[in-house]
Formats: sequence, C-alpha cells, structure tokens
Amino acid sequence: MDNTVYIRLRHKIQAKPNQQIKVGDIAQIVANEQIANEIKPIILHHLNMADQSIVVIDLIHVVKEIRKVNSHFDIETIGPNQTIVEVLYKKRKFRPALFFGVWLLLFFGASLTIMNFHEDVSMREVHQRLFKSITGLADDHPLLLQIPYSIGLGLGMILFFNHVFRKRLNEEPSPLEVEMFNYQQDLDNYVIMHENKESIKKINDD
Repeated sequence: MDNTVYIRLRHKIQAKPNQQIKVGDIAQIVANEQIANEIKPIILHHLNMADQSIVVIDLIHVVKEIRKVNSHFDIETIGPNQTIVEVLYKKRKFRPALFFGVWLLLFFGASLTIMNFHEDVSMREVHQRLFKSITGLADDHPLLLQIPYSIGLGLGMILFFNHVFRKRLNEEPSPLEVEMFNYQQDLDNYVIMHENKESIKKINDD
C-alpha cells in the first residue's frame, strides 16, 4: 500500500471555545482513503481559556502527532507552514444606540473633512470662475455647477468603494478592500511570528 501522505495546511480556520482541533480541521489531505481516515481524527490541540482568541498550530507539530500514530507514513507537505485558529466567542448583542452614535460620528466627520478640503482649495471660487468662463455671467452661487458636482462627488465615492450598502457593483475589489486585505496579511504574519511557540526559543546561559 502507498504510504505517501500529502498535507496542505489551511491559512486560517475558525473554531469555538473548548473545541478539539484535529488534523482534518486544519489541513487538506491527499492519501489512500484508509490512511486519510486514520490521520484526520488526530487531535492537535484542545482550545481553552488560556488560548484567548488566537492559536497558531505549526506544521512541525502536525507532523509529530502523525508520526506518533504511524511512523511509516511518507509525509509530503505543501503550502503554508502554520495555521491560525481564530476562537469565536459569543457576539455581543446589537446596540442601536451605539450604532447610531458611531454612524453620526462618521457622517459628520466625513462631512467636515470634505468641507474643510473644499475650503482649503477655494472650491467655491473655482466654481464661480468656471461659471463665468462658460456663461460670461458672474454668480456668487453657481448652482448649475455646484449641484452636479455634489451629485458626482457622491457617485464617485460609490464607484470608488464599489459598494452600494452591502451590494457589490462588480467583482473587482475596491481600494479599501485591497488595503484591508494587506492589513490582514500583515496582522496574520505578526501573529504567526509572535504567537507561534515553535518559532520562538529562549536559550539560557545558566
């Protein structure tokens, strides 16, 4: 029987408190069906309160636990060397007052930012000059330009972020989503380096 086992760790999984993390949970396994069924139930970690919200399981730990079951398996590893286990605790109840307060804060903050920017670049004077250049008339409130500009500003924000509420306009990710993805990647790399016990070793000179 072919004893070769191909293992590819998942980048991240989500689990509940006090759950047992098994090989089949964190890894994709390609092997003889009998061998795969033997490997998948192997327990790697039991989540507890000391783990808090994140646990990193290293590939070396996975290989060691598989070797304990059967040392004759020929293990071939592919892909990432760690899996991040995110512990999901009960979500806090939705608080309308808090949501409304945050919404107001963001709304007025964004409004003030836009108004301050327009004041800095003298947008009103620009519209006045454009209106005079186009029509030859002087107008302190060129609404013919200001109203379409305001509408276009809102539509431009929608196109830029590629969302109308929760609905995506197309499959292309927005710049904000790309930045959030890059931030999450950096955060995951930080967690792997600082939460992975296998990658940290202290040597005492005693």
